[in-house]
Amino acid sequence: MKSCLIVDDSTVVRKVARRILENMDYIVDEAEDGQEAFDKCRQEMPDAILLDWQMPIMSGLEFLKLLRGYVGGEKPHIVYCTVENDIGAIAMALRAGASDYMMKPFERAHLEAKFEIEAEIAA
Repeated sequence: MKSCLIVDDSTVVRKVARRILENMDYIVDEAEDGQEAFDKCRQEMPDAILLDWQMPIMSGLEFLKLLRGYVGGEKPHIVYCTVENDIGAIAMALRAGASDYMMKPFERAHLEAKFEIEAEIAA
């Protein structure tokens, strides 16, 4: 079964994303910041990650760079999620190893579309 780690400092975002992804048959785990997410990835690497841009302790971009440099960190499909409408920030995330990106607030259909491809690959 495929797994997804939701990394966001917003409890509401994590709860909404969890519900959607669990309905897509993902096993879901959560982290409130990049450091907690990295610790969880070192224990067990997920198939996919929904990653927030701005978080305390370790930002999404810092986490992304750290994870992609870690053994096995090239594996997860990472969707970078941001409220920023800054093409430069999105480009930085993609250069750092994000697989895709989406804007917040997101709609159910949009989130599902971003993870359907990963679901098919992991199945």
